[in-house]
Order: sequence, then structure tokens, then C-alpha cells
Amino acid sequence: MPHESTAGIAARRLPGPIAAAIAAAVAAVIASAIAGCSHVPKPDENYAATLPEEVPVASQPNGAIFQASTEQTLFDDPVARRIGDVLTIVLEENTNATKSAVTTTKKTTTEAMAAPTLLGGSLTVHGRALLNNSLNDATTFDGEGDSSQSNQLTGSISVTVAKVLANGNLLVRGQKWITINQGREYVRIQGIVRPIDIGQDNTVPSTSVADATIEYGGEGTLNDANTKGWLARFFDSKWMPF
Repeated sequence: MPHESTAGIAARRLPGPIAAAIAAAVAAVIASAIAGCSHVPKPDENYAATLPEEVPVASQPNGAIFQASTEQTLFDDPVARRIGDVLTIVLEENTNATKSAVTTTKKTTTEAMAAPTLLGGSLTVHGRALLNNSLNDATTFDGEGDSSQSNQLTGSISVTVAKVLANGNLLVRGQKWITINQGREYVRIQGIVRPIDIGQDNTVPSTSVADATIEYGGEGTLNDANTKGWLARFFDSKWMPF
């Protein structure tokens, strides 16, 4: 006799519509779990490689030594300069920031007002002087704060030329994905490079990339294990009143 689970027996004892709803909900949960386990992150299309421009039909190779699509003078270095050319960016990012603030304030106030004299005598009621007041106030505030941050990113990434600007500068972008065991790491970069900053080995340091956008992150089991859950992030957010 085939084995039937407890959930199956319980569902069989329920009315038809309720059992069908429960079965559909369980199937949806299982399907979402399988989809989550099999999800493979895809590269960002905004950093996809740019292919070279198509060669016009009139410029197709005709057997001659000179070709208009790949012309290069004898004194030029083989470095990136056309759309689709590959350029290697050497990551040399090292930033350090330190901030310290100390604030101390102190304020003391003392005021005294003697009872006024009326017709040569003090104004009293039942022997108690009126309008005789004094005020003493002291306020002290001490505040201190320290903040420090350090970041370092080294390595290299090859990108492609996405656009040649009007002044000759190159808009480059690219990404690199590395899969290691149960995690994937990626590096993305985009920015503007001056041809004069490109070395003879077709490399340029990241410090010479203008308007640079550099991203480094990871996805997978290890990254998820090092990420706070939504409830923990709520208690650490500015919306937490305590």
C-alpha cells in the first residue's frame, strides 16, 4: 500500500475547495523555493561589452594591404582608440577618511531683584516682602564624535570602448564575474579615459578614469550568510524609535 503523508490525509478529510486551495498554496511555496535555489544572477546589461562598429560594404577587405577599418600608422601604439576596442584598467583605489568633532558649551545666569520701596518702606503682606525675586540657571553641554573609514580595492579589469567623444576621450565600461564555490563576485566600472593616459601596454590606472563608477559585490550563499535579515535591518534603521 503506498505511503500517504499526514498532510495528504488531512487535506483529503477537508472539503474539496479548501483542500484544493491548500494544495495550490503548498505547490506555490515549493515552486518559489525551487526557483530561488536555481536562481542564477545575470550580468548587468548596462555594463555589457560594446561590439565594434560594422564595416561598410564598400570597405570590405579587398586583398589590399591597407584597409580603412583597421588603419594604423607605423608610429602608433596598439592601444584602444575605436569603439569596441579592449582596454585594461588597473584598480588602484585606496581611500582613507577620518573625522573628529568635540563641542563643549557652558552657560550660567544669575539674576536678583530686591523688593521695591514704597513710601520709605518695603511692600509687604503679613510681614512677607513682595516682588523680591532671584533667578539662577546653569547649563552645560559636552559632545564628542569620531568617525573613520578605510577602503582598498586592487586588481585589474578589461573593458571595452563604448563611445568616442567629440574631444577624443573614450567612454569605457565593463564587468567581470567570478564564480567560486557557492558564491559569485563581480567588479563593474564605467568612466571616461583620456587616450594620453593609456600606457604602451594598453593599460590605464583607475585613478586616471574620470567620472568613474566602480562597483564590487557578491551574490550567493556566503554573501547571504553575511547579510542581515529585514527585521534586523529595521531595528538598526533610523525608523527605529528606541
